[in-house]
Amino acid sequence: MKLFYSPNSVAVASAITLQEAGLPYELARVDFAKAAQTTPEYLSINPKARVPALATDQGILTETGAILEYIAALTPKAGLMPTEPWAAAQTRAIMGYLGSTMHVAHAHGARGARWATEQSALEDMRAMVPQTMTACCTYLEENAFGDGPYVMGASMTLADPWLYAISLWLKGDGVILADFPKLTRFTETMAQRDSVRVLRKKGVIK
Repeated sequence: MKLFYSPNSVAVASAITLQEAGLPYELARVDFAKAAQTTPEYLSINPKARVPALATDQGILTETGAILEYIAALTPKAGLMPTEPWAAAQTRAIMGYLGSTMHVAHAHGARGARWATEQSALEDMRAMVPQTMTACCTYLEENAFGDGPYVMGASMTLADPWLYAISLWLKGDGVILADFPKLTRFTETMAQRDSVRVLRKKGVIK
């Protein structure tokens, strides 16, 4: 498999999950600084002009949630998704929140042109990012982690690589991480995992 990524993007979640699953894969960097995601070559891979994209022997898979679930399904022994129905549903609920709410709140800063064209509207969206991202962190602090360092408590699940990818943006989004002790412990725990260490050495995480 080949993972198309940009450093510190949400594609970090897919890279961590591939590492945790122990699957062989190649990395293909998409240089956003040079707008490589908009070239005909990359658009033939992912017409959404975004990362991640995972090339498999069955075709190209996009969207973080789909990629993570695919990897977990290929490697059930890795235990990346709970088998108990309620725990699995709770994991997916957090994953849905990360994708549909928290990532979108972040994108209103640098990617506001997706929703507006007026400069005043773009500035207003950017100004709201610290508030909305802090609200997202408050929700997670109060509704995730349980009795352990990970989203679901003691064991890592698919939600954790996704949240860790988003946590890389928090400082730039104006969030004071020290205000969130559970989230702080989570980021420190994830940073010590072998998968994260490997990806730092490869430049996927900076």
